[in-house]
Amino acid sequence: MRYVSTRGQAPARDFAGVLLAGLAEDGGLYVPEAWPQLGPADWRALRGLPYPALAARLLQPFIGAAIAPDIVARLCAEAYAGFGHPAIVPLVQLETNLFVQELFHGPTLAFKDMAMAVLGRLFEHVLAERGERATIVGATSGDTGSAAIEAFAGRSLVDIVILHPHGRTSDVQRRQMTTVTAPNVRNLAITGSFDDCQDLVKAMFADAAFRSEMRLSAVNSINWARIAAQVPYYAAAALALGGPDREVAFAVPTGNFGNVLAAWVARRMGLKVARLVVGSNRNDILARFLEANDMSARPVEPSLSPSMDIQVSSNFERLLFELLDRDAAATAAAMTAFRRDGKMPVPGAAWHRARTLFHGFRLDDPGTLGEIARLHAASGYLADPHSAVGIAAARARPAGHGVPMVAMATAHPAKFPDAMEQATGTRPGLPARMADLFERAERFDVLPNDLGAVQAAVRGLAGRNAPR
Repeated sequence: MRYVSTRGQAPARDFAGVLLAGLAEDGGLYVPEAWPQLGPADWRALRGLPYPALAARLLQPFIGAAIAPDIVARLCAEAYAGFGHPAIVPLVQLETNLFVQELFHGPTLAFKDMAMAVLGRLFEHVLAERGERATIVGATSGDTGSAAIEAFAGRSLVDIVILHPHGRTSDVQRRQMTTVTAPNVRNLAITGSFDDCQDLVKAMFADAAFRSEMRLSAVNSINWARIAAQVPYYAAAALALGGPDREVAFAVPTGNFGNVLAAWVARRMGLKVARLVVGSNRNDILARFLEANDMSARPVEPSLSPSMDIQVSSNFERLLFELLDRDAAATAAAMTAFRRDGKMPVPGAAWHRARTLFHGFRLDDPGTLGEIARLHAASGYLADPHSAVGIAAARARPAGHGVPMVAMATAHPAKFPDAMEQATGTRPGLPARMADLFERAERFDVLPNDLGAVQAAVRGLAGRNAPR
């Protein structure tokens, strides 16, 4: 399996090279040179597999010869061993043909654990084989950072620096990151938005000398391995509901487009997916694009669903590359225009192609609270603000004709206790393993939105832990 950049000016790499590189040198994102295909018999053969085995089987086509299948199977088994539900990704039925797939049973109570638990082990394996170490830099709008820190804390071959927007995550999200004491972890609170944090990460990768000096790598969803490791849970849901012999549809709350892109990848591999509904909060760039071909960035507004407080959806570039028939020059031109003008020119034909599968939906904070309250009153189900957006999107944009719709529940309600209490009068508690979270000391640095200051912080951590 080989990978190419969406902008066409970076060298092709194998899976191990893409895993460690993260962002391509030309600023593009890596995608498979050719998409793996599974026929109906192949999908049927996966029915009934335990989730770790299913994940290993579906990851292997993307990994190719870079890592042996028995090793991939072992790493997946280890990754999911500590999850808090034996099904790993259980399905819960809410209504006729409406299901929720719970993705929050991992160590940090958010769907980011589904991929990050595997990534930590893949990194460790590849770096050990190469006799190398790496410095991971990442930006988080709330959940990616804690999942990444959980996956990499204490690993001897990796240092990790996570940037989060100062004051724009929930208290639980922040403390899950900032109370980790492992010496290879550093948290930076940036005075700005998530998009500012993401821009700083991309700028560090664009600085070729700094990238080489620090041996930078990324675990944001700009890293292809993150997307690949999210494909299996869509397959698990589809197979449980009759796939590949029955169509399914998914509603996904998303800001950076990575989670819903993984559903598109599952479809591209041969699963019958009838519809993908993109759920947005007040930061609705994706909904506006799907509604009116308006991919224009606006100022980020804080909301009750902070992980979706994003106006620059990085992973959309991968879909755009496909919509433009893999024209790397056209993709690069569109992304350059977006950075320059704050508006992305998407040709009408490409937009119409997107709308044949993707449907947009937006829900503001009052609507989110209302959906949380409605769900709780109707069935006793507690959905966090992000999951509530996804469930509302599923109800508003059903696939019809008896097609089951699966809404992705992306975070545990205890991560957003204030919103839950406001909507339902119930304040969900953290699991026992996190009961003392608010008693732990925090450790983070507040920095301006300044590349030099952030690079100095990254260099300081990597220099302190470098082998002598």
